[in-house]
Amino acid sequence: MQCPVCHYTNSRVLESRSAESGKSIRRRRECLQCQHRFTTYERIEFVPITVMKRDGKRESFDRSKLLRGMVRACEKTGLSASDLESIIDEIEAELQQRSQREIPTQEIGELVLQRLKSLSEVAYVRFASVYRQFQGIRDFAEALNHFQRDCENGKAVELAPNSEDSASSCEDSAIEAPPSLCSASLLGSQH
Repeated sequence: MQCPVCHYTNSRVLESRSAESGKSIRRRRECLQCQHRFTTYERIEFVPITVMKRDGKRESFDRSKLLRGMVRACEKTGLSASDLESIIDEIEAELQQRSQREIPTQEIGELVLQRLKSLSEVAYVRFASVYRQFQGIRDFAEALNHFQRDCENGKAVELAPNSEDSASSCEDSAIEAPPSLCSASLLGSQH
């Protein structure tokens, strides 16, 4: 490591410790020529992820933008900020593991839905309504009817309304509903 004072390239490590919650290593060093002490950090280098928007635009993956959307969907559901942060950490780690560097927003939305379905039915439906662009109460009613039919038939649940003219096309992606999502009380029926 090059000394920031004399630019000599050899130094010795005096101390190493974990930093940033284990995401980096902080090293205290001493230059072997001028004895200047300095600190370096060792981090994993992440290759940037590009998100392909529905309108064709591309932008860098922004975890804070994803977090804002999830916070809105999870308001008053009892999910903590740390739950949401860990979901985003999982999603970001999964995206970093892929060889593909351009990810469509649809795939990111599906990853969020997969994780929300086991944590909160309300957050799951709220997020899906924005992500799948529900246009009104009819789309919610169709989605809930679809839930009920598919749960009764033991099939996977699809959150897109059935109407052909709806703007909520989801490329035929099916999502399995948690068992409690099929409860009669959630669908407004009486026991």
